[in-house]
Amino acid sequence: MQYPSRILSRPAACLLFLVALILCNNRIHAQSTEIPLHQPAYHVADRLEILSGRLPGTYSSFVKPYEASALIPFIQQVDSQLNHKLSSADRYTISELYTDFPEWLNDSTLAEKSRQPVWKHFYTSPAYLFQYNSPDLYFTINPVLLLQAGKEAHNGDFLFINTRGLELKGRLANKIGFYSFLSDNQERPPLFVQQWIQDYKAVPGMGFYKSYKGNGVDYIHATGYISFNVTKFIDVDFGYGKNFLGEGFRSLFLSDFSSDYLYLKLNTNVWRLHYYNLFAELTSQFNPDSDYLRPKKYMALHDLSMDVTRWLNVGVFESVIFSRPDHFDFQYLNPVIFYRSVEQQLGSPDKAHVGFHAKADVAHHWQFYGQFLFDELRISEFLSHDGWWGNKWAAQLGGKYINAFGINNLDLQGEMNIVRPYTYTHSDTITNYTNYNQPLADPMGANFKEFIGIARYQPFPRWVLQGQLLFVQQGRDSGNVNWGSDIFKSYDTRQQDYNNRIGQGLDAKIASLNLTLSYELKYHLYLDLSYLYRKTGGAYFSYDPQANTSFVSLALRWNIARRTYDF
Repeated sequence: MQYPSRILSRPAACLLFLVALILCNNRIHAQSTEIPLHQPAYHVADRLEILSGRLPGTYSSFVKPYEASALIPFIQQVDSQLNHKLSSADRYTISELYTDFPEWLNDSTLAEKSRQPVWKHFYTSPAYLFQYNSPDLYFTINPVLLLQAGKEAHNGDFLFINTRGLELKGRLANKIGFYSFLSDNQERPPLFVQQWIQDYKAVPGMGFYKSYKGNGVDYIHATGYISFNVTKFIDVDFGYGKNFLGEGFRSLFLSDFSSDYLYLKLNTNVWRLHYYNLFAELTSQFNPDSDYLRPKKYMALHDLSMDVTRWLNVGVFESVIFSRPDHFDFQYLNPVIFYRSVEQQLGSPDKAHVGFHAKADVAHHWQFYGQFLFDELRISEFLSHDGWWGNKWAAQLGGKYINAFGINNLDLQGEMNIVRPYTYTHSDTITNYTNYNQPLADPMGANFKEFIGIARYQPFPRWVLQGQLLFVQQGRDSGNVNWGSDIFKSYDTRQQDYNNRIGQGLDAKIASLNLTLSYELKYHLYLDLSYLYRKTGGAYFSYDPQANTSFVSLALRWNIARRTYDF
């Protein structure tokens, strides 16, 4: 009698096997945890890199989140070189970063100590509620809190975010890093976000959710990972969370907009080369109203970049998304192979992308960056300018200007993103470039032009004023006609083969202004006053009054980044 084998039928089993294999290596080096996305550390790292005019070398800024063990030595090196040129705001942010990760300093006195710990055991460091340190175990615990209240024009409902949680991180035997984040959340967002949730059957950036008091949502947010080194050059992470590839506000390769996912990643830094491998289990689009096991699909992704000079980095990218009803294709686990050749060898209809990216630091004040993604391209059709539907590509161009106009800590950023119709789509909707009913790249999907401007000013160490302008022009679908903006549809349902152009379909324009004033009351405890103005235009929004809004909010947050609605 034959029994159906379930061995290795799930990628999770494969990933666990790889992790166990690596853990058997007795040469594991000291390992750190990552710096959570959207923390001030990323902005100060950008500033110091541009001011110094040199790339970090110890890590790739294209790959986020950063390892603290790679970032802190770079920050400390530039700090010692440029200390007399740094503002009080820079020194304040750097000091907080040193206090967050004192284990990676070559001078531990740079980390701030608490003058009066609470009951001797709590807040011995101002960065952590509790920390324990021994040769075999080091860990820290912090509370997480986000209380936000707001009011929206033409909306009688009280808008709010109520987040409570805990953050745990540490090291085991000084060789394995670990991190865990858990929060319970209730949220009633502005009307246009409520409409987005209804349309996509998902909460932006989150997974499973339930309705809460009519038009609110209730969800638990849980992430975590373990990390270790197999050599001094290769870091390994296995966990459940998000990743981001890029230097800009958006990413056309992989953003952190979608829900968390299971992943295994290898990060190799040797000489001037940075090599990144990501293997992930994603959730295909589904109907949450039905009670069944969520369909899965898988992603394998590589990125190889090189510091060509001390100020210029260039790289190549490739990814493939695939789904099999009864097995996992182990060919895609090969970390040093061109995925397109594997796809052709398998004879499989998988979703493959290739891309290029570059970054240059110029004149100690400027940084220019860009991405170009090929979804599919036929040179003859591209050169003929006939609008062939299969010429699917996306492009990003951006720049940063720090200490603008000679004003310390006034930093400007401009970015343009252009995505052709039907980009990120596939003939089989299971393998489109999405996760948990949300885009994996730009939240706008496809068939659009997007312009973003950001100004950030930190006049004093504890004060930050930030303004963000966003303008999007997109062509949306009309009825059942597929014009290429909805990446959840099959491209086989396209309206036409030729004469396709960016913005075709129903015209949809979105313009938004987001202003935020933040004050740090105490260590990692912030008070945020925010204002959002959003205006829409074009035929698509002519019958949607909820799309136009203005929204003001006040938030108290502790050890957590702001929750934003940038779409």
